[in-house]
Amino acid sequence: MHIPKYTVPEFSKLSAVFLNTSATYKFYWFLAILELVDEGNTYIEKRRIFSRMISSSWYTVNYFQVSFGKQDLIQDSVRALLKIENLSISENKKKISAVLESSTNKETIKILKHFDKNVPHWFISSWFSGTRNEIYSLSQNFNHGCIYRLEKDHIEINPMWISYLQLNSKILKDFCFWNLSLFLQKRNPNVPDIPNKISKSLARNSLIKQTNEYWKLVFNELGSIDCIFTNTRLLFNEKKYALDHFIPHAFVSHDLIWNLIPIDKNFNSLKSDKLPSLDRYFDKFYTLQKTAYEIVKSYNSKNKYLDEYLSIFPDLDGDNGFDYLQYKETIQPLITIASNNGFSYMKD
Repeated sequence: MHIPKYTVPEFSKLSAVFLNTSATYKFYWFLAILELVDEGNTYIEKRRIFSRMISSSWYTVNYFQVSFGKQDLIQDSVRALLKIENLSISENKKKISAVLESSTNKETIKILKHFDKNVPHWFISSWFSGTRNEIYSLSQNFNHGCIYRLEKDHIEINPMWISYLQLNSKILKDFCFWNLSLFLQKRNPNVPDIPNKISKSLARNSLIKQTNEYWKLVFNELGSIDCIFTNTRLLFNEKKYALDHFIPHAFVSHDLIWNLIPIDKNFNSLKSDKLPSLDRYFDKFYTLQKTAYEIVKSYNSKNKYLDEYLSIFPDLDGDNGFDYLQYKETIQPLITIASNNGFSYMKD
């Protein structure tokens, strides 16, 4: 993916900014600038940009628990600010930015100011060569068509860049997200769906269709389903159950039917994004899934959700069918990787 062309001197320097990246700073810095310019800002306080950097990476770090690598301090900053400002993992992005911009907490201010040591001047270093002070000085007259001027506490967008940034904002943001996802995927080679973990909020899709078009058939056939975690008897009409992601949604980032089962609604709230013990729960999970598959298939072999099992069982209608070992060998590595990435196990 390429940056849209622009006929200004030294335009190629903008593309060169992202050629050598050892951390996520440049991506989040530029994304923050694009957001603020979109809102009509051209004279922008650095603290506002640093706050946007944190809020943009908030869910990726706290909810999805994607690793940024040892050299990258954004993830450490996000986790620290979560506690310092007493914010929640699911906090609204705008509120996160607002809190960080106005906070008087000395630790918060110190963490945000840390990014001023390198990020603002290194981002435009492709337009110039020199030390930090030299780059600050050379930027004052927008030399070589640099994208902004650097001051102690703010930046000012070069007037010749404003319309370009506004008109191409979406493409430029997509460029950042694309390259950021490639960067993070290299550092998280076994983590699924990295792109969606950096570009979406915590809003989940409704599971009403999976409930009514799949699991309702199972309830109708069996009369009730026992929660695999609490052994509570669940009845469809009583609505005391919730569809649960056996492997947490925060890790798999999908709603495929092979990872969804109805469980006790109260326990679902307690389980949250904890990992289940396979030694204790996989056999029950497998048995329920297999039973559900067979029931739904008997009702309607064309049910669209049956196809979602093909990612685990490519030969689902063959001799092996709904194979126990094959299912477990799919689930086990995902649980292990999630644990390695910081997801904790349920307490027995």
